[in-house]
Amino acid sequence: MEDGNLGYACVFKRENQGMHTDYMFKMTAENIANFIGKNAYIADKIIMTDICDRLICESVFGGFLMNCPDQDLCHDIIPHLAPIQMGEAESIDFPVATREEMEELWSEEEAVMQAEFWMF
Repeated sequence: MEDGNLGYACVFKRENQGMHTDYMFKMTAENIANFIGKNAYIADKIIMTDICDRLICESVFGGFLMNCPDQDLCHDIIPHLAPIQMGEAESIDFPVATREEMEELWSEEEAVMQAEFWMF
């Protein structure tokens, strides 16, 4: 995870009755902390996974990091997350897309590649 591969953040909100919204972004420690900080009080739970659905970390209401199997990554997230939790820093915006936006983009890319293939 050191280079920040793309991953999913599944945001669960109580009012959505168990449904979640998926977001995709580069999973760096700073991005993870900022995403948790930005959603700390609107999400009941956030589960972040890599593209293969392996757990990266889990956060609960209030932005508390509950489960982070990679302890090195956890130690890298905390210096970014703690100031946000304590109100000493604001969450920084970074590129985030919904899963639907990414699938639409990939679909468009696939259509372009197919057209280029048929030109040969």
